[in-house]
Amino acid sequence: MKKLFLLCLGCITFLFSCNLTPSPKETVPDNTVARQRLLRPQVPEKLMGRGRLSAQTKAAFLLASNPNANKNFVESLAILYVQEARREGVNHDVAFAQMCLETGYLAFGGDVSPSQYNFAGLGAVGNGAPGLSFPEPRIGVRAHIQHMKAYGSTLPLNQELVNPRFRYVRRGCAPTIWGLAGTWAVDRQYAEKIKRILDRMYTFAYSA
Repeated sequence: MKKLFLLCLGCITFLFSCNLTPSPKETVPDNTVARQRLLRPQVPEKLMGRGRLSAQTKAAFLLASNPNANKNFVESLAILYVQEARREGVNHDVAFAQMCLETGYLAFGGDVSPSQYNFAGLGAVGNGAPGLSFPEPRIGVRAHIQHMKAYGSTLPLNQELVNPRFRYVRRGCAPTIWGLAGTWAVDRQYAEKIKRILDRMYTFAYSA
């Protein structure tokens, strides 16, 4: 009886070890990509709110998209976007993505010139119209943020008005990027283009 018991115990131990021990040909699945997808949040679509990405990440993304851009200027500009957007409750990720679209990642090349510090195409309605000019980058960023707040909210501004086109916007008419197509810009794909930049920016940030 004792021999039978020991024989059964040996069989159970053998089967148990076979089920738990991987064969030499088996590989442990790499869950790195899956973890990155879980860690990467959905891109924002509301104009108002808090951004997630740091100024350093924003600057690195723009420089990767346009290596010819001035590194010091890009890094300073990214900080301005975070600062100015936070003061008005605007999502700085969305604002920065829109700036990338409007300026071609600071390559410009359209009716607006870099010296205007107009990072959102304010007043540039086509046919060679250069749009508004601002005395320095911070004021240009502030004007952009104020225009976004005009579209995305009915709340009052927290800083002095520097955007002369603010009064032409029907307040709160576009709480998300999807309301900007046909309003901020005539391009019907405008919102989709901003979203694609946001997707790229978040993939850049969360895949490192």
